[in-house]
Order: sequence, then C-alpha cells, then structure tokens
Amino acid sequence: MKKIVVLTGAGISAESGLKTFRDSDGLWEGYDIQKVATPEAWQQNPQLVQDFYNMRRRDVLAAKPNAAHYAPAELEKQYDVTIITQNIDDLHERAGSTKVMHLHGVITRSQSSIDPKLTYPIDGWELRMGEVCELGSQLRAHVVWFGEDVPMIIPAAQICQQAELFILIGSSMAVYPAAGLINYVHYDVPKYIIDPKIPDVNRVKNLIKIEETATVGVPKLVRELTGN
Repeated sequence: MKKIVVLTGAGISAESGLKTFRDSDGLWEGYDIQKVATPEAWQQNPQLVQDFYNMRRRDVLAAKPNAAHYAPAELEKQYDVTIITQNIDDLHERAGSTKVMHLHGVITRSQSSIDPKLTYPIDGWELRMGEVCELGSQLRAHVVWFGEDVPMIIPAAQICQQAELFILIGSSMAVYPAAGLINYVHYDVPKYIIDPKIPDVNRVKNLIKIEETATVGVPKLVRELTGN
C-alpha cells in the first residue's frame, strides 16, 4: 500500500472549538504561555499549571472530531496512513485513525515529573496535586512544554523520509522542530498543503496548495485520492 504521511497542526482542531496559543493576542485561553507551559512555571506554581491543563483537558474531552479528522481515517481503507500531529488532543484517534504519533504529547495522559517516559491514562478530566507516579513524583500533563526536548521528532523525521505522499493540514509552520519535518520528505514526493492562509513554503518542491479550511479542504482531497 502506498504510504501517506499526514502532518497536522492547530488549525485542524480549531474547527472543533479548541483554541491555540497562536491566537492573535499571543495568549492561550487568556494565559501567558511562560506562566503555564514551561518547566519554570511548573517549578514556580505547579497548582496553576495543573489547573490550566485540567481545563484544557476538559475542553478536549468535550470537543468532537470534525470532518478534517474523519477524512484521513477514510484513507486507511486504501493507503498506509501515518498521522503526525502537533496537537495534544485525541481527536484523530476518536475519528478512527489507527496510527497517530503525537509530537507534543497527549493531554488525556499524565506523566511523571521526573521521568517523562512514565505515562499513565487519566480517568476523567482532572489530575490532582498529590497523585504520584511509581517513583513517587507528582504527575503532570503528558505535554511537551517550551524549553523541553521533543523526543518523537527523530522517529517522525524517519517516517517523513518514507512518505510517498505528504499532506500538511492547518499548520503555521512556525513551531520548530515540527516545522522542519517537511524538509525530510523526498523532493519528488507530492506535498499537499491545506490551510486558508498558506504559510511561506516556496522553497518546497512538488507542492500543491489547497487554500481552504481543514473541514473543506481535507475531505475534498480525500475524495480525490480515494475516487469516492
């Protein structure tokens, strides 16, 4: 089966009502990123950080996948599809995609605050202070914060090198190292980019631009690729 790699950013989940820190005011749901999404913030005020991610988790669980999440799952009937997402929600999984790699973690899981490899499912939306991992350290959201390593970036780059068709959905191409993944796709592989505001990717070869929202552009492309 032909291998398709799909890289998704915040734009795909924004249409399910999930806001991002890239909103025009530079805040994430009214919070300064430096105070809720960095290791330093966790050290200074862990309760605030925990509360912030509890609210985000509640929002994610209340959100529903949209047409742009369901469409890539349909591709699996005819193609070998891997989704690499920058998003911390689980909407791709809930839409039926079976191979999803989360670059920045997934908010529906917790992790040890001293060993990020130790992760656990969360029952419900709330993670409380005092809940600890098997090493006795406080559990936090399984999310990569600013200033932390992105451990999945190397396997993601390897997957992109194997792509026979590449689709980029709803990404500003401004968050590194994720924004550099398109450079690992072979130059002669077709690369589709779907976004109402196409970022500056003129250096990329073999590019097909679809200037639509995710919920319009992704189903349209999937119909084209599947013949349905």
